[in-house]
Amino acid sequence: METLLVAVSIILIGGVISLALHRSPGAATMAGVVGIVIGCLVGLVPSIHSLLSGGSDFIHRAWHVPGGSFFVGVDPLSAVFLLVIFVISVPVCSYGASYWWHHRNEYDLGAAWFFTSVLIGSMAMVVMARNAVLFLVAWEAMSVSSFFLVTLEHGKREVRRAGLIYLIAAHIGAAFLLVFFLLLGQHSGSLDFSRFSDAPQLTGVLFLLALIGFGSKAGFIPLHVWLPEAHPAAPSHISALMSGVMIKMGLYGLFRALTFLGPPAYWWGIVLIGVGLISGVVSVLHALAQSNIKRLLAYSSVENVGIIAIGTGIGILGWSTGSTAMAAFGFGGALLHIVNHAVFKGALFLAAGSVMQKCRTLDIDQLGGLLKRMPRTSTVALVASISIVGLPLGCGFVSEFLVYVAALHGASSARTDLAAASITVVIGLALIGGLAAVCFSKLFGIGFLGVPRSASATEANESDGLMTIPMLVLAGLCVVIGLGAFAVPVFAGGVVGLVTGIPSHAITDALQPSGNLLKALSVATTIIGLGVFVAAIARLFVLRNRSVRETVTWDCGYVAPSAEMQYRGFSFVQIVTGLFAGLLSIRKRQTLPSGLFPRRGLVSVKVPDGLLLSLYEPVFRGVGWTLGRLRWLQHGNVHLYILYILITLLILMFWNLR
Repeated sequence: METLLVAVSIILIGGVISLALHRSPGAATMAGVVGIVIGCLVGLVPSIHSLLSGGSDFIHRAWHVPGGSFFVGVDPLSAVFLLVIFVISVPVCSYGASYWWHHRNEYDLGAAWFFTSVLIGSMAMVVMARNAVLFLVAWEAMSVSSFFLVTLEHGKREVRRAGLIYLIAAHIGAAFLLVFFLLLGQHSGSLDFSRFSDAPQLTGVLFLLALIGFGSKAGFIPLHVWLPEAHPAAPSHISALMSGVMIKMGLYGLFRALTFLGPPAYWWGIVLIGVGLISGVVSVLHALAQSNIKRLLAYSSVENVGIIAIGTGIGILGWSTGSTAMAAFGFGGALLHIVNHAVFKGALFLAAGSVMQKCRTLDIDQLGGLLKRMPRTSTVALVASISIVGLPLGCGFVSEFLVYVAALHGASSARTDLAAASITVVIGLALIGGLAAVCFSKLFGIGFLGVPRSASATEANESDGLMTIPMLVLAGLCVVIGLGAFAVPVFAGGVVGLVTGIPSHAITDALQPSGNLLKALSVATTIIGLGVFVAAIARLFVLRNRSVRETVTWDCGYVAPSAEMQYRGFSFVQIVTGLFAGLLSIRKRQTLPSGLFPRRGLVSVKVPDGLLLSLYEPVFRGVGWTLGRLRWLQHGNVHLYILYILITLLILMFWNLR
């Protein structure tokens, strides 16, 4: 445990030194990156040890804070999330050193690396905290530091708007968490997590409070609205940290809350499955309709969080009905998808940043032909896309496979309601997977294949090694996890056992058949991959002394093909979005050519977030109008402000005397 605290200290000290050296961008970058990399590498050792051994370690010191104590710990559940934090932060921040260096005249790099260090350190403290006050302090530090990173380019109106939406969403979630912990503390007489397991009352209410509080950070629909706004506004490697790691803190909180609340009610699983299916289907449809790569990836994150919620929900159904296999596969699949999503979404956001830096746009309709101009970035995008849609060889296949197996176990149950819920999960997952395949076919097909659609895409070239190597590391992790996933039963037993209270050996035994199947799939996939590699080498050998004719991509038999003849992003998915037009707020504007000598036509399609437009914006406009009626209270007269403070103190004194 001491090693983990040392790791967090190194990260934070690096951030403070970086802030102190802000006048020298090079020194500030060096201090920030070195602190984060060394701290993360140090933190990996105890995290891996806890996961492999299944052991726990705690430190408890008293604090002079009401209800507070410096109570931190690590157990297999914490270890999974600490591994995600430390493993993803190293390549992401190494990438950020080069990415931000190109913007050294626009940002204060000292402040940027300071807030990055605080974000990583606070996420680690969220996972290690075992006291509600300490947890909420770390939670708030995480939210505030990420707010400053999102608003680095605060001169832009859309960035300020994104930051405001994010801040409001973060604090609405925090308010629910405050009530959640106060209710737990009122019952147990302490705010230490170890006391929360003493049979709390109102478990249904507590579950809903945790679902809303932690779900706002995780991005469950309808609490997701900050993600599509914040991710395009933030620098790409910060988006990778936020989407790949930070939203997982909400999921960690939900898993940790389950350990407080004891055996769950059946309806908790139904609620989570419902939230997951709605989040998955609606968000992947919105992702399909986006032309901005980072907005597409942000909605995709909501979709993947939905898959994790579905896995957790089916695990709860198994736990509440006594089916160890369902619980093991459901929770195991959800936890593995958390790890997988951090890896492939990190790779995709870094690839998006590389494209942004070289093409100066993230509009898919302005890209094309990048496979030849940016081969390493394109390879990363391809591998991560294969993983995210759940195709074999990619890591996403394994975790979704486990959730499918959990649902198939439920589908064969004698309980009609359980079987119906499980069949719904199978259908929903298949729908989400199919839509995701279309979405990322669009992303790679329109953005990286074909011919360039703009001058900036034509002139693009590959990013430097400091940016491409971290991307390739994450893409390599996608393949390694995909091929090595047969080891999941070994690691999942301790983690799922900790959450559910089911003996870890029972979890491992239940997962073992899937381990054998995954091992066979890994061997088959490896053989196919080696076959493709050998065929590619053989092709090079056969063609080495022959003349090879090259022609343009997608000429389609035209004499003079142009980039305008290619599919655009929205036309690529028009059939699918048309089928689900009722769930999307499609805004289409077109000027069609007419006459004998027509002018240039124009078709513009935008798909804003319907919930943001129809639900949140009217509410906040109403709140703003109401509060605007009270502006007369803010008049700049210091004497009257002091009078306000005096009146407030008197009210509190009388309240206390009562």
